[in-house]
Amino acid sequence: MSLDAIAARGMVLLGCGRMGSALLAGWLAQGVRPETVHVIDPAPSDWVQAQGVVLNGALPDSPAVAVLAVKPQMMGEALPQMLGFTGGDTLFLSIAAGTSLARFEAVFGADSPIIRAMPNTPAAVGRGVSALIGNAQAGAAHLALAEALMAAVGATVRLEDESQMDAVTALSGSGPAYVFHLIEAMAAAGVAEGLPEDLAMQLARATVIGAGELAHQSPETAETLRVNVTSPGGTTAAGLSELMDAGTGLPPLMRRTLAAAAARSRELAQ
Repeated sequence: MSLDAIAARGMVLLGCGRMGSALLAGWLAQGVRPETVHVIDPAPSDWVQAQGVVLNGALPDSPAVAVLAVKPQMMGEALPQMLGFTGGDTLFLSIAAGTSLARFEAVFGADSPIIRAMPNTPAAVGRGVSALIGNAQAGAAHLALAEALMAAVGATVRLEDESQMDAVTALSGSGPAYVFHLIEAMAAAGVAEGLPEDLAMQLARATVIGAGELAHQSPETAETLRVNVTSPGGTTAAGLSELMDAGTGLPPLMRRTLAAAAARSRELAQ
């Protein structure tokens, strides 16, 4: 099953907020015809309304895929609209955090192919990463279709077990916020060292963007890239001696950060 299946049978997008809109933009850029996309959203943006998709109209009888892009707290109200697609002909692809495959199976039935995906907000600029896991009914063709859809906004990875999704949520799902806060903290530290606030923020943002792009393009590991920029006894080494401290530095802080986020993900899934 590939994107060709959408051309033949159409698809449904339930919810078109920020992430749904990012996905829709990626699909259209990949050549998915707008008239094959059926969007259900009570308050579509002006952008969505201008894309030529079928908006809040009649749905196809058996779409290739129904993408569930509403917030977890809205699932109970929204999912009944999808009950006509159960039975195995339609793939259900959810991007809702904290909603397990078992919960979807309770609604759609265990005979429906269901895949969970956890994208992150850089999907808005085509640089996201999505982790995917399917239920027993989701075969190779279903996973290939889901990967093709999520690849429209960035990279994809497959998980071995659904239990890994909480760690994914903590790392890559919530991770962009950690990086944004790193920018804030670096800028604030620059101000404390005497830089004007606007200049410190400009330097911090550009540094994180540049380092991220270097990490993206380089075949070397992050550790090697760090070592390459660290001269023995130099300024970077002095800074890293604080940042890499085993008791008070970034490693233990990041472990606590991810542990807290993963624990909250598990709580929300209950």
